[in-house]
Amino acid sequence: MNDFSGQRALVTGASSGIGAAFAEQLAALGADLVLVARSGARLEELAARLRKTHGVRAAVLPTDLAARGAAQRLAADLGERSREIDVLVNNAGFAMHGLFAEANQARVNEQVALNVAAPVELTGLLLPGMIERGRGTVVNVASTAAFQPLPHMAVYGATKAFVLSWTEALWAETRGTGVDVLALCPGATQTRFFEVVGTDAASVGRRQTPEQVVSAALRALAHRRPSTVSGHANAALASLPRIMPRSVMLRLSERSLRPRDAA
Repeated sequence: MNDFSGQRALVTGASSGIGAAFAEQLAALGADLVLVARSGARLEELAARLRKTHGVRAAVLPTDLAARGAAQRLAADLGERSREIDVLVNNAGFAMHGLFAEANQARVNEQVALNVAAPVELTGLLLPGMIERGRGTVVNVASTAAFQPLPHMAVYGATKAFVLSWTEALWAETRGTGVDVLALCPGATQTRFFEVVGTDAASVGRRQTPEQVVSAALRALAHRRPSTVSGHANAALASLPRIMPRSVMLRLSERSLRPRDAA
């Protein structure tokens, strides 16, 4: 397991779910935290618990990363601390369920901004400092959705495919610099994800806990892997698109994700 004692970790989407689990486990390993999400109240509650339980420092920066220029403003809010971020966990993101042609396009744009633009911008701002210091960690939360197109969640699947491809490329670019880069691909997880996307978005198999997902990420970092799928069952499902005809996979995905009220 990597040693994070004395390091400062910035976690986005930290108010609940996988982000909060990352904050908890990194704090348990000795990291100080910068917690980012829209909900300041939830962040303050988490920060207070981390300080009390683990004796670490925890700063709170409520931010809507889907807003234009949010990453630059966040770096400005960090000030001198932006040069001291050793661990970046790009976890914030959300999905939409339904036909793309009928979607609220403003909301679609927010999804692309949060799932793609925000992690790219934050990593672009913080990665150079890590390389200069010769140490650092970047974890980008992708999804098992990254491995195949998702009809009725078309943009979400595409954003996660981008995150996986981009992160694995960064892993290759940063080899030998002292910076570890990982694309984390969870399957269905017990988080608020389904409250946002809706219960019509079916999940396959048993949902993992956020703690299980983060533990898988920390193990993969210790082995310096470019990416990891959390859970053996999820890994098996993620491998199906490589062996199943594309048209068959698309039809199965469309049927499983079709909204219940669709004709």
